[in-house]
Amino acid sequence: MKYIFAAASLAAFVAAGYGVPAAAQARDATVVGPPSSTSEAVRTGPLPARLTLAQAMEEADARSPRVVAAAAEVEAARGRQRQSRYRFNPTLNVDVQNFAGTGPYTGFNGLETTVLVSQRIDVGGRRRARMTLADAELIAAQYRLEIARADLALDVRNQFATASAARDSLTLARENEARARELVRVAQAMVDTGNEPPLRAFRANAALVQATAELRTAEAEEQTSRRSLAALLGATTPPVELVAGDAGLVTPASADALETLDVRLAETDKVIAEARLRGQRADGRLDPSLGVGMRQLRATGDRAFVANLSVPLPIFDRNQGNVAAAKSDVAAAIARRENAVVNAQAQIANAQAELEAADARLAALEGSGIEQAREGVRLAELSYRAGKSSLVEYIDAQQAYAATQAELIAARQARAAARAVLARQAAAGGDVDHEQ
Repeated sequence: MKYIFAAASLAAFVAAGYGVPAAAQARDATVVGPPSSTSEAVRTGPLPARLTLAQAMEEADARSPRVVAAAAEVEAARGRQRQSRYRFNPTLNVDVQNFAGTGPYTGFNGLETTVLVSQRIDVGGRRRARMTLADAELIAAQYRLEIARADLALDVRNQFATASAARDSLTLARENEARARELVRVAQAMVDTGNEPPLRAFRANAALVQATAELRTAEAEEQTSRRSLAALLGATTPPVELVAGDAGLVTPASADALETLDVRLAETDKVIAEARLRGQRADGRLDPSLGVGMRQLRATGDRAFVANLSVPLPIFDRNQGNVAAAKSDVAAAIARRENAVVNAQAQIANAQAELEAADARLAALEGSGIEQAREGVRLAELSYRAGKSSLVEYIDAQQAYAATQAELIAARQARAAARAVLARQAAAGGDVDHEQ
């Protein structure tokens, strides 16, 4: 056993000269990438009864399973990065020869014991390639976490805009139903006094039926939008009672296609592909193993040191296929990066054009459009009550006003959607700024 202990001491000596100190490993673990966020427990429980966009964004980040999954992937990549720093373990070999034979080798008389410690030497650059790959994979995981947050923020903004539009549409439907009901009362009074034929009352009642049906549809859509928003936030409780505020009050920061998260991730994927190529090339190189040990000859009681050198012979396998595949992966990563840049530029340009169009529509509608439609309804009502215009003209004025209001709601939702896309493209790592 004392020779085993001697070999263990040799192994410790080899590891001391060939291993990596903890401080050096800590220095190697430093990488550059998007700031990582501190992991927190997933939030549970009911959502606030009155939910603003800022609250929705904060609740989504604290509850969403997709963010939790992406954060777990970052920790997994961090573990692989730490593992990549370790060198090959030494190997302990114990060789026992010339025993249980015949003649001078009867029993253990001719026993020879050899204890050898061997160490694989990384001369091909495997460890450096492995470390570079693990560093890049950690950065990629961090970018994927930020992309998950940015995509979630985009979905929340869009769903909040949908819920806000559904809320405003419900308010409009209630107003339309109330006006239709009042129109039925006025028309019936006009029929009773002989100022209108009975057919006019039927026409007013038909308009009321239609307005009531639209109200029921708006109620269902508004409830569905709130339920969908709650599900997007990762809540299993009933939907929020009220979606409060506007979905697009803050103009997002300017977005640079080359600085978007998707392009940065594509660039990191290119670094990963290049690191894998270096790793495959390193696997095709020779890594010798050096060994040192001690041998005892029992017959004479003599001892001697022994040494060993082993080198694989790359006669058949030089890892040619994997190197060729890795080169193609690098070319594919470069193409994906270019595609990411083109897509980001197109999305930013389209969103900016849609935002300008929505702003123009809102300027026209919120300026004189909605006021003219409202004034048209008021004048049509006065004219109809005075018997100077027909019921059809009054109904047409009401429908024109309702259509203008609906167009105003749609324009606000389109503006919010365009701003959501620009905010998504402007997200560049770290905590995404929440609109207030």
